[in-house]
Amino acid sequence: MKQLLIVAHAPSPNTLVLRQAVERGARHPEIESVTCRVKSPLDAGPEDVLACDAILLGTPENLGYMSGALKDFFDRSFHALCDHKQGLPCALYVRAGHDGTGTRRGVESIVTGLGWRWVQAPLILRGEWSEAFIDQAEELGLYMAAGLDNGLF
Repeated sequence: MKQLLIVAHAPSPNTLVLRQAVERGARHPEIESVTCRVKSPLDAGPEDVLACDAILLGTPENLGYMSGALKDFFDRSFHALCDHKQGLPCALYVRAGHDGTGTRRGVESIVTGLGWRWVQAPLILRGEWSEAFIDQAEELGLYMAAGLDNGLF
């Protein structure tokens, strides 16, 4: 079995709905050879990343940047992971009240430093809340799990 790790900060009802949608997609019944672990960035650490085969990150946009919780996860994990998970398939979703540009740039910079590999462009859920965000988040989780399940990455 391969493991998809979802590390997503969900401090509000809407961001929790998004994290649940990503998980629902990743646990689709037709995905046969992938397990899914979901952790808050405050509870996740390098040992979780070392045990996974792909990672999906989620964060709200806070003051034009990633959440402090996701930044804390990277701060605690970066040095332990630097030389150990090169090429790790990854994806990102951002719940952005504005444009998400600074958040995306910040995460991309860290991911580049870790040597992880983007398997999908970051999903930026911009502007006022939309129910369509839920379907987009669920699709992201499904695509990540299906890619692992089918050996695409």
